[in-house]
Parts: sequence; structure tokens; C-alpha cells
Amino acid sequence: MKKLTIAITCYPTIGGSGVVATNLGIELARHGHKVHFITYERPFSLPKHKNIFFHKVEFNDYSLFKYPDYTLPLAEKMVEVNEKYKLDLFHVHYAVPHATAALLARKVIQKVGNKKAPCLITTLHGTDITLLARDPNIDSIIRCSIEDSCAVTAVSNNLKQETTKILKTKKSIEVIYNFYHKKPTTKSRTVVRKELKVKDNDLLAVHLSNLRDVKRIPDLINIFGGLKKHPGIKLLILAGGSFKKFIPLVKKQKIQKQIIVRENPSHIENFLNASDFGIYTSKKESFGLGILETLAFGKPILATRAGGIPEVVAHKKTGLLFSVGDIKGFISAIKKLNADRKLLETMGKAGEKEAREKFSTKKIVRRYLNYYQKILQCKDCDC
Repeated sequence: MKKLTIAITCYPTIGGSGVVATNLGIELARHGHKVHFITYERPFSLPKHKNIFFHKVEFNDYSLFKYPDYTLPLAEKMVEVNEKYKLDLFHVHYAVPHATAALLARKVIQKVGNKKAPCLITTLHGTDITLLARDPNIDSIIRCSIEDSCAVTAVSNNLKQETTKILKTKKSIEVIYNFYHKKPTTKSRTVVRKELKVKDNDLLAVHLSNLRDVKRIPDLINIFGGLKKHPGIKLLILAGGSFKKFIPLVKKQKIQKQIIVRENPSHIENFLNASDFGIYTSKKESFGLGILETLAFGKPILATRAGGIPEVVAHKKTGLLFSVGDIKGFISAIKKLNADRKLLETMGKAGEKEAREKFSTKKIVRRYLNYYQKILQCKDCDC
């Protein structure tokens, strides 16, 4: 396979899409491909590498405009990078504004430069469809951005189905799951639990998320409110944001000693390794990267049967699934796992195996590379 020159545009944050896009770029660079990140900030975990380049997009802040614009300067930067580096493709994560900007960039390259534009592959991660595509102010823009992309991928079958249903599009969508590269821990399980003041025989649940409303954090707190008679069962929340607004509910439930919070923590792998199982109460998840991260450390998952979660968690094999809002079901299951640590271990081992075999970095990156080749060689594609 010839070495490619690829531009990746994503949100450079600690959210799932940004993590996946950044890690994909890192792996592509390790395979010898030239990878150009085009975004407003350097992705937080992007290392220095001879095949990785970063191009910062500056926001327009003209007094004429009430709000700063990002789409136009992003498109212009894409044109600029292509002119200098001769890109093979744009791989953008999120339909808006990234695919929209890339479509404009391709049009400029074709019309002004009179050249063949790089192919455009758009990866859908969820919010661009499950939330934004329901907005009548921008749904037509999202539909156009998807349908005019050379190719589209989604991170789960559930998201693919939702995209087709919500946007009423006939665009072919390839499902390529997220992946997670398990990092080595820097502290032992014993040391971390001691720092958290969690005893060896305590049962420690872990929740990893940005705490958005869709995660239903009050459900998590209420579940542990139902476990207050079991003080050895604790919850560690690894929050990608402020937990402040949930503190009153924790106090109301009188479970301050059972809830441990770490905001924007580093070395998440240490905390995952120190936990006993993961718990996720989301109303909606297109995939659930935090769930996969937890599985990768051999921790079974208790989660809602929402969105793409059943594609990641095998019920009664790698975890247990419940209806959204089934507080009593979660409480009962946690009590059962507390009494049957062997079951906890069995499901945890199965989960680690599933994460390693089904969602491995090697497997998913190979899927993307094969898909790139397919699109670049396609004679019938409107590109």
C-alpha cells in the first residue's frame, strides 16, 4: 500500500471523538503515513512525531460579525494545507462544521485551482446526528454534508440506523467501531486504592464521562443512595468537567463517604485498574468509549441498554444491561456482584478478551486503511 498524506480534523478535546481521531492519526503516522491535524488547538494527547503535523485554525473575529466564525477559516486552512502538501484525503470527525468546511475546501480546490480535490471521508460519532440533526435550523446542512462526502463511516450500527432514519438519507454508511489502546499503569492497584481510601475488600465502581445530561448522573447517585447500608460499596467518578452541581443530591442521599470524585484526572488507566466494575447510566450512547476503556482493564460493565452500548457490552457475558432509569435493577445487580466476586472476575476476563479481540487498535486501524484504499480506488465514487 502506498503511503498516504491525510488531513484529520476533529475537536481537540478529551471527548470520545477527539480521542479516537487523535489516536487514529498517531497510529497512521506510525504506519508511515503523513498525517496533518487541522483544528483550532493541538489535540491534547498528540505527540511529536516525524509524520505528524499540526496546522492551527484562527477564528475570524471581525466586528462586522456578531459571533466569531470557524467554518470559513477552517475551509481556508484546508485549502492552504492541500496546496502545500498535496493531500490524498480529508478525514473529518463530525459532520458539522468539519464536513461542511471540507466540502467548501474541495469546491475551492476544484474551481479556483482547477485541480482534483482530496477525497472526503466523514466519520459520525453521535452528537452530530442524535442531537444536531434534529435541529430544523441545520438539519439540511448536515444532510448535505453527509450526502456530498465521498464516503461516510459511523462508530456503531445503531448510529448508522439513526442517521438513515433521522436524516432520511440513502447515503451508504460503513460501520467502523472505535478502538482503545490500553496504556500501561504507572501505579499499582493497591497504591491507588490506598490513595482513594478504598479498602482491599471494598467493591469499587468506576464511571468515566463528561457528565453531560445524557449521562444521567443523578441516576448514578440515586443507585448508590440505595446502597447506603453497604458502605463498602463505593463509586469513583472520573469527571471530564465540574461535579459541583451534583453535590446537593449526594448530600441529600447522605452518601458523601461512598462517592469519590476526580475532576479532569490524568493517568485514567491507574483508576480503571484500581476499580472492580464500570457503571454507565446513559440515556443515549452512540458507542461509549469510556465503556470500552473500562472493559479493556478487565472490568465488567453495568450499563443501560441504550444506543450502541449493546454492541460493546455483551449482556451476561461481559456485563449486565438494564433499561434506562432502572435504578432498582442496578442496585440489585451490584448487591449480587458484591456477594459473588467470582462472577465479577469471570465477566471481567471476558470483557478484556472482547476489548482485545473485537476493538483492538490493530484491527480497527487496518479497517480504516482498507477503507481509505477502497475509496481512493473507487471509479464510481462522485469524488
